[in-house]
Amino acid sequence: MGRKGVAERMKKALVTGGGGFVGSAIVKALLARGIACYVVGRNHYPEIEKLGAICFHGDIRDREFLVECSRGMDTLFHAASLTGIWGHWKDYFSVNVLGTENVLHACEKNSIVRLVYTSTPSVVFDRHDICNGDETLPYPKTFLCHYAHTKALAEKMVIHAHKGSLSTCAIRPHLIWGPGDPHLIPRLLERGEKGQLKIVGRGDNFVDISYIDNVAHAHLLAADNLPGSAGGKAYFVSQGEPVNLWKWINELFAQTGIPVLTRTMPFIAAYGAGRILETVHRILGLKKEPGMTRFLAEQLAKSHYFSISRARMDLGYTPLVSNEEGMKRLLVSLQK
Repeated sequence: MGRKGVAERMKKALVTGGGGFVGSAIVKALLARGIACYVVGRNHYPEIEKLGAICFHGDIRDREFLVECSRGMDTLFHAASLTGIWGHWKDYFSVNVLGTENVLHACEKNSIVRLVYTSTPSVVFDRHDICNGDETLPYPKTFLCHYAHTKALAEKMVIHAHKGSLSTCAIRPHLIWGPGDPHLIPRLLERGEKGQLKIVGRGDNFVDISYIDNVAHAHLLAADNLPGSAGGKAYFVSQGEPVNLWKWINELFAQTGIPVLTRTMPFIAAYGAGRILETVHRILGLKKEPGMTRFLAEQLAKSHYFSISRARMDLGYTPLVSNEEGMKRLLVSLQK
């Protein structure tokens, strides 16, 4: 079946977290195809409504609300989650795990055909360097942050739900960036401007990055495929070419007038500082994220990049926007 024929089968799609960075990019890509698009979010999103989407204001932890919103849909993109690397287990579990249970329940109740879940490569990060890893990597036995742990639990549920009339798959984009990014880029720029960032480890680690338009593209390709060869699978997606993390950050800083990083911190020192700060924050009940955590130290010092061969083969995924073009677009957006 050709691409046009597949696209015609996806007529009404619901996007949880459709007001967020990834969710809104998926919404825009769906609307560009002429697919009727509906959004579930905790806030009101007038800019999304202006594009032509219909928004439902509510929480994915409300099962009845989610069932009602998803009536008549043939496709559901589940991009809503509680992100970050610090917080209470009960909060991450209620949103990322119980919320996903509600999504699956809504799919079953309303006979939704396909579900595409926004996951993360952190579900397989085992505190060792991962170089060109693929989807055969197992889930680790222990996790250093609740976000990665609960996302792994949710991904397992989604993959196992691939049966009967519901076809499911998971997309694992890494370090998502681009215009409108509310997380990675602003955090880097803020820490750089304040002189709060040091090169952790040897500075020779390579990581995957994922431009936002490529991430949305991968989600739609997955939905196009379902029900098909993508059913019951997870997919790493990225730019297809890992970058030296600290070189990439310094190039960003050089382009935005921030002093490039030269100061270094041994990994063992960063990891130890993270352990101490986590303990202090936990004892004092501090809600603010520590300046360093064990998970963050591992992420900043280790290599973690993945093969996108499975996504290329099954989904026909090829990045639409290169690193160079993405950086140009990002810098333009930062000047506005």
